[in-house]
Amino acid sequence: MRKPRDFDAELKALSEKAAQLKTRKVQQFGELVIATGADALSIEELTGALVTIAATNEPQKREAWATKGQAFFQGKTRSTGKRAQGNTQSGAKSADSDPAR
Repeated sequence: MRKPRDFDAELKALSEKAAQLKTRKVQQFGELVIATGADALSIEELTGALVTIAATNEPQKREAWATKGQAFFQGKTRSTGKRAQGNTQSGAKSADSDPAR
């Protein structure tokens, strides 16, 4: 005979998993803000920029942003291994070459 399913326990486990995923997502967004240097902006400036970006429906702008984001991640996340070997793939600026810093 089969064991009856404990729907309450399964629902509780799924709720806990969803809460963990939400917490991780929020943490990763915070890390992204810091990694991009956007933490130097005021809350109002950052919010305004994000609201503007979210409201934009122009495919060319979104594609340009996606390209910049991809270049950022290729240059930043793998910077320790590849930059040490002299790989400057996709022309991404290093933190040292940014005159705003």
